[in-house]
Amino acid sequence: MEKLINDLLHKATEWAREAGKIQLRYFRGKHLDIQTKFNLHDVVTIADKESEKYLIEQINKTFPGHAILGEESGEHTGTEDFRWVIDPLDGTTNYSQGLPIFSVSIGIQYKGDTIVGVVYAPYLDELYTAIIRKGAFLNGLPIQVSNKKELDRSVLSTGFPIDKDRNPDNNADNLIRILPHVRGIRRLGSAAYDLCCVASGTLDGYWELDLHAWDVCAGELIVKEAGGEIRTFRNDRGISILAGSKEIVRQILPQLSERPYRPQI
Repeated sequence: MEKLINDLLHKATEWAREAGKIQLRYFRGKHLDIQTKFNLHDVVTIADKESEKYLIEQINKTFPGHAILGEESGEHTGTEDFRWVIDPLDGTTNYSQGLPIFSVSIGIQYKGDTIVGVVYAPYLDELYTAIIRKGAFLNGLPIQVSNKKELDRSVLSTGFPIDKDRNPDNNADNLIRILPHVRGIRRLGSAAYDLCCVASGTLDGYWELDLHAWDVCAGELIVKEAGGEIRTFRNDRGISILAGSKEIVRQILPQLSERPYRPQI
């Protein structure tokens, strides 16, 4: 099994880099073919589609019995206990604007547990990897979460759901509560990359609500293997998670609403 897991990591890393090359070929170009999905805030480009097509082709060819969950194409059933959870281009809004923070996210699960995580930021050439119980790495070097213990010295990141225009339960209330207590808050625009920044200590914590499995599958494993903690703070709004060191998570968690926000009328 160990040899197989190492092979899975090797293949996921190789294919993430190749998907990144596809994205860099289109990046800041004039032929992105930008389209919308759920609403005007939820966009997809030709690079998303080509990246996912490439990844699925490679997985099917090399591991034909493995199931796949892809952001753009949904579930692909398999005959074995492995499932690849892929976000071919996490941070599409950034990408479509020409902003350089976007990533390829590949998580591999065995019987429901994530055993391999790979996140690659092509423009930055940052490759984050983890194998369960083997630690986390950035470009081959070990990483660990921040050792800060004071919230007022911490820099956090967050994000907002795509239905923020029509649903007041959009994380703004959490932001208002937390903002006065921290050194700063950033909005990077790629959940997978946010999680990796927590894992490497460049961010001290991160929270967001209404995420999906493809956003967080790889990043959650990388955070845990870097010594961090992942906590769920809502069960009714997609995947709503808080990530950071145990001490920072302990201090942020009470500030996060566990129920839908209802504005005063």
